[in-house]
Amino acid sequence: MESQASTARITLAHGAGGRKTRELIEQVFARHFKNPEFTADDAAILPLGGKKAAFTTDGFIVSPWQYPGGNIGKLSICGTVNDLSCMGARPRYLSCAIQIEEGCPMADLETIAASMEQTAKEAGVRIVAGDTKVAGRGQVDHVFITTTGIGEVLPDACPAGNRATPGDAVIVTGDIGRHGCAILLARKDFDIKAEVTSDCAPLWGLVASLFETVDALPHAARGDLHVLRDATRGGVGTVLYEIAEESGVGIRLQESGIPVQPAVKGVCGMLGLNPLYLACEGRLVVFAPKALAPALTAALRQTTYGKEAAVIGEVTAENAGRVVVETEIGTETMLPEPTGELLPRIC
Repeated sequence: MESQASTARITLAHGAGGRKTRELIEQVFARHFKNPEFTADDAAILPLGGKKAAFTTDGFIVSPWQYPGGNIGKLSICGTVNDLSCMGARPRYLSCAIQIEEGCPMADLETIAASMEQTAKEAGVRIVAGDTKVAGRGQVDHVFITTTGIGEVLPDACPAGNRATPGDAVIVTGDIGRHGCAILLARKDFDIKAEVTSDCAPLWGLVASLFETVDALPHAARGDLHVLRDATRGGVGTVLYEIAEESGVGIRLQESGIPVQPAVKGVCGMLGLNPLYLACEGRLVVFAPKALAPALTAALRQTTYGKEAAVIGEVTAENAGRVVVETEIGTETMLPEPTGELLPRIC
């Protein structure tokens, strides 16, 4: 009789960023690749000449390739820059590998490359190497991009997914769910008209402001920024479950404090979606002691991409591995854990 492993097949849910993705990583990749530097965080932290470097890679397959607020080129730079930033690392250099479908218009590649150039310049990072492949029609959906990045970790910065602590405030750096909603509407699968623009943005400047803020506070240190995580596929809800599991803590959210644009809330209401599980590409979730939350949110609101930063909850010792939501009418409910494919699929 064949074993369960030998008959199992990959499904789209394995790429959605929820529990199936974590199971795939744990059961296959972590089992084969495990070593002292292998990490569950956004980037590996590696020794480099007496300093520390953050190293990460990410693949981008987005349909449609262009949408309100960005395109796959901008997204590929933001995604990798933000992963480095979440480790307290100033992004320095990127490489990119581009797989192009035969027949792709040259004008589209010009648009994508120009967006990558512009976004890299804004993020203060250089694209220094790359690779190009052309695949036959139907083998690639227009263009796929893989970017790899290296950054310089700030001294004493040590954010990690296992450092959330009871008593921490949970902060988001802006309204949530906009990227996923923008992609959904751009596909025109539903007859819904709404003005929604992706939040896609490079966030090193925002992260730098957080470290500058704790540096200026008399009773704070860089290590007080316990967790920084960008809420990409799977959205804020998936990030919260990841951190609750990695840190062995509970998380309590205040539904009334979660910033969601009215248009996004309306689309979610029509389609039965939860904005907590819609992707963001320009939002961080920050865990830090409650006493620091007012100063951190005030600093975030002075940045370009953090003007709607808000405290949305707290970390608790109870309900370890769970996320509880206090609703706007005062009741409590458990946020359902993401298990299957999350919609809309963005990568």
